[in-house]
Amino acid sequence: MSSLSANDEIDEAKEREHFKAVVTAFKYYKLCGIERIHKSENIISKLPQSHQRRLEKYRAYLSKFRKCLDVNNNVVHLIIKDVDTMFENVDHSNTNISGTNGTESFGCNYNNCEITSHKQHKMQHDVEKVQSVLKNIVRDWSEMGAAERKQCYGPILNELEVRYPLEEFSDRSRIKVLVPGAGLGRLAWEVANRGYTCQGNEFSLFMLFASNFVLNRCSDVNMYTVYPWLHQYVNNLTCDHQLRAATFPDVKPSTDRPKYNFSMTAGDFLKVYTEANEWNCVASCFFIDCAPNVIEFIERIYAILMPGGYWINLGPLLYHYSDMPTENSIEPPYDILLDIIRDVGFEILQERTGVKTKYAQNPNSMMQHEYDSVFFVCKKPFGV
Repeated sequence: MSSLSANDEIDEAKEREHFKAVVTAFKYYKLCGIERIHKSENIISKLPQSHQRRLEKYRAYLSKFRKCLDVNNNVVHLIIKDVDTMFENVDHSNTNISGTNGTESFGCNYNNCEITSHKQHKMQHDVEKVQSVLKNIVRDWSEMGAAERKQCYGPILNELEVRYPLEEFSDRSRIKVLVPGAGLGRLAWEVANRGYTCQGNEFSLFMLFASNFVLNRCSDVNMYTVYPWLHQYVNNLTCDHQLRAATFPDVKPSTDRPKYNFSMTAGDFLKVYTEANEWNCVASCFFIDCAPNVIEFIERIYAILMPGGYWINLGPLLYHYSDMPTENSIEPPYDILLDIIRDVGFEILQERTGVKTKYAQNPNSMMQHEYDSVFFVCKKPFGV
């Protein structure tokens, strides 16, 4: 066996293990939710009787959580249904995602299974990503998320209209737009819905599973209900705020989407997109800070754009890999980042700071996270 073949087999084995771990996180979603409810109920049961009496209303409030958890779990299991066949030329059929409640392959059920402390610690981080997926569904595909989408996607969509007006580009399908870090796909869908040829790219399997479900299996408006803030136990002004439901999708993504000029790809942006001078526009939203080395992203965007192509970007500089002990992350401030963008070869056509944006925020929470994001438009010069 050659060295290359051995490395390929190792990579495939790692991919299978990662795939299985993500599916497992979805399957453990309900069990972890029940454990959290049990924790609160057990704490109350150990309090003095006088305190328990004062918490009767709160205990009744907690009892409603299970029904909401069941509703969420129904969506969670629809998301992972048939995911073993969602990627072409990849077989995950031995991942064992079937089962009536999603935990049979772990030898337990919801009625008598408790997660050991070791397993709970290991799973909690991934289950939190499943909880985040539910919030992202609301952000991208519900009426409740419309305000956030207007903040974050609106400037990008408006700029596309400015750069490619219908008077000059009557056949927009000839304009190829790439949306890296596409998440659940709404921005890419909106771009394609305006007539452009658009491809979204996403690396996270959590996001890919959910986007596949929404884009390919949601054929009508408001087919499903989720409780996105169910797991937010703090900063709730009222009981109703934590148990507020959201319906999705607010459009018909699987039936109303353009059939010939919209696609989604899975994988590492730097590995998937290597062809030079291929795209008319790269539209990135909350993306460039998702790399350990942001310069690699800037250089690759420059390389894959056609001469005269545009890079439209909006988002903060959270730098997701910052302070991770196993990652070599760089975190240049925005002013230095602009110098790097120019040095790579871009012309900066416009830029502004202080663009107010939120990301999957509970609108009723007593604590609100808001970014002062940056927005800029760059051009790859002709003649390069």
